[in-house]
Amino acid sequence: MPEPRPSARTKAAVILLAVVGVAAAAYVVHRTFRQIEQLNTRIDLLAVTVQQRTEEVDAARQRALDAEQSARQAAAAQASAEEDAALARLEAAGAGQRAVDADQRAVDAEQTSLQAQAAARQAREEAADIRRVAEAEMNRLTEALGRIADTRRTALGLVMSLDEGYLKFDFDRAELRPDSRELLSRIAGILYTAGDFAVTVSGHTDARGSDSYNRDLSERRAQAVADYLISAGLSPDLFTVEGLGKSQLLDPGSTAEAHSRNRRVELGIVNARMVESPVALPPD
Repeated sequence: MPEPRPSARTKAAVILLAVVGVAAAAYVVHRTFRQIEQLNTRIDLLAVTVQQRTEEVDAARQRALDAEQSARQAAAAQASAEEDAALARLEAAGAGQRAVDADQRAVDAEQTSLQAQAAARQAREEAADIRRVAEAEMNRLTEALGRIADTRRTALGLVMSLDEGYLKFDFDRAELRPDSRELLSRIAGILYTAGDFAVTVSGHTDARGSDSYNRDLSERRAQAVADYLISAGLSPDLFTVEGLGKSQLLDPGSTAEAHSRNRRVELGIVNARMVESPVALPPD
């Protein structure tokens, strides 16, 4: 038996249902697309927000790093400043100690200066006393020896000149005559009572003869005088002997008187205290 054919109403209902289904599907699709678009928009916004947050986080991290670096630099600067301050305190303490030491050295120097001035004054006083004693002694010797032969004062002592009027030697001889020994004994007695002196015995000849001959003869005669004074009791350490020949003539003439005056022995008597004591003492 053949199936019954659907009616027009049925077809219309089917078509209507199909249209409604298509419309509903289209609406659903449209709604879906709208939702997808909204989701995409929100995703884009979230992506932008995430990017901003990421950039902010990176900037904050960089600021934190910069702040940490600054903190380390500040800490290093503070440590350096504290070290400089400690060094400055040490230097100040050292400067203070050096100032104290300098003050002490100044005090010590002043004390040393005062002591040196006192010692200098004492030395000047002692030197003046020594010189006064030496001057008195030389004055006494000058007066005593001047009664025997020609005697003159010098800066440091005196010179006693014994020409042929006092000492006579035979021609080309250096032996003392008895009258010469008597005169020298008197001189030795005066010198024996003196102290702190030295004697230079200088022999001189006249202008005749060669230089070498006269030097040798004058030295032998001077040595004879020194030997006699030593034998009379004076210490040999007091004497220095020299032969000057004709190098220091008193009279350049060629007369017998001139020759007699030039033939002489001189005693240069020097007071050791006057040599050791300065002639001019410095002021305070």
